[in-house]
Amino acid sequence: MPSWAKEPKIGARMMNARVETVHEKPAFRRAFLKRRCLLPADGFYEWQPGKDPATGTTRKQPYFIHPEDDQVMALAGLYEYWRDPAIPQDDDPAAWLMTCTIITTEATDAAGHVHPRIPWRSPRTTTKPGSTPPTKTSTNLRALLGQPAGGHLNARPVSKAVNNVRNNGPHLLDAVSL
Repeated sequence: MPSWAKEPKIGARMMNARVETVHEKPAFRRAFLKRRCLLPADGFYEWQPGKDPATGTTRKQPYFIHPEDDQVMALAGLYEYWRDPAIPQDDDPAAWLMTCTIITTEATDAAGHVHPRIPWRSPRTTTKPGSTPPTKTSTNLRALLGQPAGGHLNARPVSKAVNNVRNNGPHLLDAVSL
């Protein structure tokens, strides 16, 4: 959520930032220059729209997308601090939200048949602490986001139980038959 947002609802629409425009969009350009991060992940979920063959109604099937080698991947992201103007004291922890967004790119591999975009994955050689060269211009930073990590992604259909945040557990990663 950008620091200038008037209310938290705005942040819900900014879950992803496109690699092609992250440096120029008002919601992301300041964080792109100053607050970049890597987000470790085993995988991520995407939903593929389709028709239920029994009823003909539109439904979305969740897929778990993960590296073929099951290694942890580093997703490019941005973070931002947002100050709630309704809370008068700066030192009140409830006055501050730390939010983040994931930078996305065009989908490749098995992920491409599920969703046209995926998180930008950092090549393993650039994920060591201190490996990002110091730079102050968006042009130099854009060069860091040139080619995403290689490697293959697998996509497997999973239970629709992932659609409810109250559900948690390793069973949500199990493949289901379609």
